[in-house]
Amino acid sequence: MSAHTSLNKVSATHAARELLAEIIAEHGPVLFHQSGGCCDGSSPMCYARGEFLIGDHDVLLGEIDGTPFYIGAANYEVWKNSDLIIDVVPGRGGMFSLDNGREKRFLTRSTVCAVS
Repeated sequence: MSAHTSLNKVSATHAARELLAEIIAEHGPVLFHQSGGCCDGSSPMCYARGEFLIGDHDVLLGEIDGTPFYIGAANYEVWKNSDLIIDVVPGRGGMFSLDNGREKRFLTRSTVCAVS
């Protein structure tokens, strides 16, 4: 898998789409990246396009209202049999994520897909 592979394995709740639209209105085009790991890496991070370098091994899961959503290759291996649903909950976003300081943050939920 590479950054150029789109799998259409990500969707968003109405609340997440509203927050995303608010962020785009303020910052222009953005992208999501979910790296995995602990702390900020376990939440989807939202960055202005051009301010985050997508790696050769990051996987493009799909788009939310035209906003690309990437996931780190190691995290993709863990979640490859799941569809991700981006939601919003109360709290602070990741330190460098554009949802920080809004008293609500993006959260990834998942559903397991049937494996054939």
